[in-house]
Amino acid sequence: MIKRIGAYTLKFCEPPIITGYGATAGKKESEGPLGKSFKKVYYDSRAGQDTWEKAEAKFQQEAFIQAMDMSGNRAEDIDFIFAGDLLNQLISSSYSMRGFNIPYLGQYGACSTMAQGIIMASMTVAGGAANQAGAVTSSHFCTAERQYRYPLEYGGVRPQTAQWTVTASGSVVVSSTGKGVEVCHGVVGKIVDKGVTDLNNMGAAMAPAAMDTLKTFFDDTMTKPQDYDRIFTGDLGQVGTEILHQLLQGEGYFIDDVHRDCGLMIYDREKQDVHAGGSGCGCGASVLCSTILDDMAEKKLNNILFVATGALMSPTSNQQGESIPSVAHLVHLKNQDV
Repeated sequence: MIKRIGAYTLKFCEPPIITGYGATAGKKESEGPLGKSFKKVYYDSRAGQDTWEKAEAKFQQEAFIQAMDMSGNRAEDIDFIFAGDLLNQLISSSYSMRGFNIPYLGQYGACSTMAQGIIMASMTVAGGAANQAGAVTSSHFCTAERQYRYPLEYGGVRPQTAQWTVTASGSVVVSSTGKGVEVCHGVVGKIVDKGVTDLNNMGAAMAPAAMDTLKTFFDDTMTKPQDYDRIFTGDLGQVGTEILHQLLQGEGYFIDDVHRDCGLMIYDREKQDVHAGGSGCGCGASVLCSTILDDMAEKKLNNILFVATGALMSPTSNQQGESIPSVAHLVHLKNQDV
């Protein structure tokens, strides 16, 4: 059963359970602070494939297989798969999933796709339409740069506000029964657009959406940031993180002590040339499906919020002078015995 509390928050009365998860990452990500957390690292950015797009599909396949194995399921046991990426027509997701023979629903939420997929999978399981549902997403530096900015051969100089698209994938299996982490609440974010037009400053575009979703959740549940062990945002980077803190302080919410941003966790900004931090669907997904859920399994964390943020930009609309709409989706995760 799913109840709506407050204005927009969904409460899962019998919480669906994340029974399995998996993450893959590339060479640059393996060299960052979380490198040892990824279950599979591809040191070749093409992962043995002919193209970067095919490589990204392989990243997804491996992460999903890890999640299924951990949950004790096979492909035929999964009732639905919610998959998405950054590319036009979700080509990495459709190509990665075509061999599994699972009912497929493509998801596009830009960098918010992991939280969106978990919410969709949880609603499907909690609503009785599935016993097991999967969610998977990915990004790849080379595929994203070619689509959204310039070909790598162009060698364009990136400003300090720019973020580095993470080459990685994350996946979960959400089940109606079993042991794992409960999905207790979800908030589907609203489109927020404050007029930012710079494709190299996604943090500034996404921070207001993150603020709106977090404020909605706190107001709806009558909780405060300090009620949670950690609040993780998907990939605001340094610029977006600073803006988010300022915006929430203006609303009376102080998250500095409990907030961590996946875009700042995955790389060492002093040693790796990533400017404002990491970004991409695979950023929040791979960090969630490695170190965060590992820490929950080890009871280092018991009660967290995961807020994935997405800049819903298009090269075409940006060239036409449009600003960048953004969205942030939230999932409240809690250990079963807490």
